[in-house]
Amino acid sequence: MEYTVIKSKRKTIGIEVKGNGKVIVRAPYFVSNEDISELVNKKRAWIEAHVNKMIVKNEKAPNLIPLTADELQDLADKALKLIPERVKYYARIMGVTYGNITIRNQRTRWGSCSGKGNLNFNCLLMLTPPEVIDSVVVHELAHRKEMNHSDRFYHEVLKVYPDYHVWDNWLKENGSRILQRMCPQN
Repeated sequence: MEYTVIKSKRKTIGIEVKGNGKVIVRAPYFVSNEDISELVNKKRAWIEAHVNKMIVKNEKAPNLIPLTADELQDLADKALKLIPERVKYYARIMGVTYGNITIRNQRTRWGSCSGKGNLNFNCLLMLTPPEVIDSVVVHELAHRKEMNHSDRFYHEVLKVYPDYHVWDNWLKENGSRILQRMCPQN
């Protein structure tokens, strides 16, 4: 099985199957290639199932028209108006503070939260239902209390947004198709 390894300062190993069926293994620097290979072999059935799912999904899906630079700019402008309002609204409810809010054209992430509390959001969120936008906002703000994806983290998310899993699943099912609309040159 072919896969790409990306090592970084992360603490855990993660396996990701991209929309095109490519497998990415993200691992801490200290993990050996042998340990990574062993984990990939252990997870082979899960990986193959997800790769096949992506292949079937791509075969069924119509060819999507890439967004132009002007369309991306329009989405970014709309996001810059809407998302800070939603962040402010939920931050108050959750009792958290935050730093700068940045809107980006990202190919893989919907949002992120830095250790300093700066928040990044993908402009392509504007192509999703409003509930998805709110779920991503709450997710990132929950990182202001828990910088991980532990049970405590999800407890914070669900306290504020009980339907989180419904919209997170919507994004998992539909998000890769939206991300594929990003132009190759963008």
